[in-house]
Amino acid sequence: MQSIAYYDGKVGSPDELTVPFNDRSHYFGDGVYDATMGVNGVVCFLEDHLDRFYSSAAAFGIRVPMGKDELGSLLTDLLSKVEGPSHFVYWQVSRGFNGVRGHAFDRSIPGKLWVLISPEFLGNPMVPVKLISLEDKRFQYGNIKTLNLLPAVMYTQAAHDAGAYEAVLHRDGVVTECAHSNVSILKDGVLYSHPNDEFILRGIAKTHLIQACYREAVPVIERAFTLEELVDADEVIVTSSGDLCTFANELDGKPVGGRDPETLGKLRRAVFGEFRDYTGVDAPFA
Repeated sequence: MQSIAYYDGKVGSPDELTVPFNDRSHYFGDGVYDATMGVNGVVCFLEDHLDRFYSSAAAFGIRVPMGKDELGSLLTDLLSKVEGPSHFVYWQVSRGFNGVRGHAFDRSIPGKLWVLISPEFLGNPMVPVKLISLEDKRFQYGNIKTLNLLPAVMYTQAAHDAGAYEAVLHRDGVVTECAHSNVSILKDGVLYSHPNDEFILRGIAKTHLIQACYREAVPVIERAFTLEELVDADEVIVTSSGDLCTFANELDGKPVGGRDPETLGKLRRAVFGEFRDYTGVDAPFA
């Protein structure tokens, strides 16, 4: 089996499983999720992702129906049942259902857990990506990984239509994050990254990039930066679970970055070295 799915205790292929009509995720996007890569039977940076997942659920009062250790074991067990070198490991919890559609909910109802594991490769960090910039019009729950992803869908589609990899979002010219990634910049040997506030999701890959900076003696300043600063940066770094440390060479059709390949290369090697140490294998690229 190349892909496997789980819903509320049932396991099968994604086409075999069904979800009850009144699951609140259908009506309201009432749930949270997390995701990472699975390689060599290892769910990458599992502990970090579980911490963020349970924090997201707690922020909205959603009851995850099992503890961290049990969920970690479930994800690892499901990963062992699929074939192939690397997979996307996705899980979410909806608030469940308590009768017909209604905005108010019963705080005592247990959440419903979903898992999907499907084939996917990591993005090649040696291949630069193109970016576009768009105004960030999302609500101020950017720090919680909710199922309400319609803005991210529209931003990602806009980037796709423009032939770009990602959309850099900004509020009045101040960069927040991308549609489904974090963005940081290198300038004069210093990494600048938006602080973990209500406007961005605390990216696990971004966290490990910052930790790589500490190991490699690269100074880090976590503060908001502007689009102008991004355009003037020595390097523009995009991070996500599927692209651990990639770089951009274009924003809105104009060249960016490319002025500090030495520091960029040092950080890339540190990030992927940690990935290798965690999974036991080199990262499999598309």
